[in-house]
Amino acid sequence: MDLLYLIIGLLILVGGAEIVIRGSVSFGKKLNISLFAIGVVIVAGGTSLPELASSINAVVNDHADLALGAIVGSNIANLILVMSATTIILPISNINKNQINQAWINIGLGVVLILMSFFYFNYIFGINSIILLTFIMYNQIKKGSLNLKEINKSAYSTFFSLILIIIGIIFLIYGSELFVGSAINLANKFNVSEAVIGLSIIAFGTSLPELVVGIMSAIKRKVDFALGNILGSNIYNVLGVLGISSFFGNFSMPNILARQDLYFMLLITFLILGFMFFIKKLGRTYGSIALILYICYMYFIFS
Repeated sequence: MDLLYLIIGLLILVGGAEIVIRGSVSFGKKLNISLFAIGVVIVAGGTSLPELASSINAVVNDHADLALGAIVGSNIANLILVMSATTIILPISNINKNQINQAWINIGLGVVLILMSFFYFNYIFGINSIILLTFIMYNQIKKGSLNLKEINKSAYSTFFSLILIIIGIIFLIYGSELFVGSAINLANKFNVSEAVIGLSIIAFGTSLPELVVGIMSAIKRKVDFALGNILGSNIYNVLGVLGISSFFGNFSMPNILARQDLYFMLLITFLILGFMFFIKKLGRTYGSIALILYICYMYFIFS
């Protein structure tokens, strides 16, 4: 039953995020908020609302290991599971300088997380993360590297927009309670650490939207922005989701993540950068290697 509740909680989170996005875009238009401000909410914040809601819930309820495991695991799943599914169907050959820069940013953030294993996450980390995220998002939007098509969604009345936002937030709160609660129960039932549940089941669940989008983009032969979107999503997971969650409590990096998973995430990012820099594309060779790595990684963390 806990697995069923986990799935239901995830569906409620995704639905709530979509409702909040639609309401926020419409409300932003009514207030004549700048494209940049709406863009940051939609491109950066909106698509990661399920991860953000579940992470805040976990931190508030003293289960930060679950949140950190989910963030690291989601980044790993994005880099090898989502990218393997995308590139096996259709190789990504239009590698540009901005995507290479995003890979370097991901490597830098991986190093920061490793260094943070010696310190505590708190509001100071949160403030610095939000400032850095805003700077990065500003540059991405300025270069036209982010897909802002979500902003073209229909506008509603101010009252209806606010109703949508409120309903969406309620969905996010309830969904996160169900999602996190069932994940904790699964960890206790199978006698594994919350960090491992976060790395595997939670990370896979929260990466499903990216996986579906990646596969559909490949089928439609429109993978130009797939790599940038994945790298950008990982940047937001660290700076946005973890940064905002740091305002809700002081917590530290679990030893299991600090010893192995952070280094594995860094290794995978270097692997992608190597393919981008030397081979100039991410093709079926990378996709096959990444898929094998993900299967081996799942077997390793549960063995």
